[in-house]
Amino acid sequence: MKRTFVTGLAIGLAVATAVAAAAITYERYDTKTLKRTVKRDAVLCGVNQSLPGFSAPDAQGNWTGFDVDFCRAVAAAIFDDPKKVKFVGLDANERFKELQSRKIDILARNTTWSMSRESNLALYFPAVSYYDGQSFMIPKSRNIDSALELDGSKVCVQDNTTTVLNAQDYFRANNIKYTEVKFPKLEDVLKAYNSGQCDTFTADASQLYALRLTLAKPDDHVILPDVISKEPLAPVVRQRDDDWMMIVKWTLYAMINAEELGITSKNIDEALKSKKPDVMRLVGTEGAYGEDLGLSKDWAARIIRHVGNYGEVYERNVGDGSKLKIPRGLNQTWSNGGIQYAPPIR
Repeated sequence: MKRTFVTGLAIGLAVATAVAAAAITYERYDTKTLKRTVKRDAVLCGVNQSLPGFSAPDAQGNWTGFDVDFCRAVAAAIFDDPKKVKFVGLDANERFKELQSRKIDILARNTTWSMSRESNLALYFPAVSYYDGQSFMIPKSRNIDSALELDGSKVCVQDNTTTVLNAQDYFRANNIKYTEVKFPKLEDVLKAYNSGQCDTFTADASQLYALRLTLAKPDDHVILPDVISKEPLAPVVRQRDDDWMMIVKWTLYAMINAEELGITSKNIDEALKSKKPDVMRLVGTEGAYGEDLGLSKDWAARIIRHVGNYGEVYERNVGDGSKLKIPRGLNQTWSNGGIQYAPPIR
C-alpha cells in the first residue's frame, strides 16, 4: 500500500512537472499566430508610443510612421486591408514581455537585433528593416564638431536599451570621462535633456532626428556625425512559429524587391500585366509563392497597392517627403549604393 502511494505520488509529481514545463513552453513559444490573427481579423502590432516618423498617434488616435506602415503591410498581405491592425504603444522595458506573452503579434518598435535577444528571450528577428547607428545630440551653442570632444559631458540615455552599453564602450575605448544620466522612459530622457539636466543626448541617430523635432527650438540642436555602433533595427516575432515568421520576413522582402524592380503603389496595376519573370513572380501572376506562405497569389501586390514599396514608405515617413529628412544612406537598395538587399522571389 505504501509502495502504491509513493508510486502514485511520483507519477503525480511527474505529471505536474510536465504540465508546468508545457505551460512554460507555451508561454515562450507559439505556433498559431497566423491562425489566431485571422480569427481575430486584425494584426496586433507593438510600436513606440511616440516617435515621430516611426510611430506616433495624432490627436484622433490615427497612427503614422515607418514602423506603423510595416505592420499595415503585413495586414495588407493577409487581409487585403491595411486598416486591420491594432496598435499597442509600448515602453522599451515592456516590449519583449508583451510579445512573449502574446499580447502582440509583431513588435515593430525601432528595436535592435542582437544575439542575446534572440538566444535569451526566445525571440526572432526576421530581417533588418532599417540600418541605424547610435549618435549624439547636443545644443549647437556647445560648438562641438565630434563626439571625441565630449569629455566631461553629462549624457542622458534611456535605460534597458543597447544604447547604454554602446555609450559606455565608446567612452571607455576613447578614454573620455563623462557622467551617465539614465531614465527608464524615453520621455523622461528628453525632458532631462530639454531642461538642462544633461548636455548630451545619445540614442539611435534616427531617434535623435525624430526627437529633435519635438524640442521648442529644433534648430538650436545638432546631431553629431559620429556613428558609434551598428543598430540593425528589425521587427520581432516569437520563436518556433515559422509560418508567421516567414510572412513577416517576406513582407519586408517584397517591399524591397518591389522598389528594386520599380514597382510602386502608382503603377502596380501595370505591373500585373507585365511579362517580365521577376515582376510576374512578385505580383503573383506566375508561381504559387503566396500560397506557399499560406496567403493568396497576389499577397505582394496587395502590399504594394495599399502601402507602397520600401522606398515609398521610407520617403514619406523619414526621408525627403517628411519633416525628418533623414538621408537614405545605408538604407538605399544595394543597386543604388546602400545595403538594403532582399533575396529573390523565385
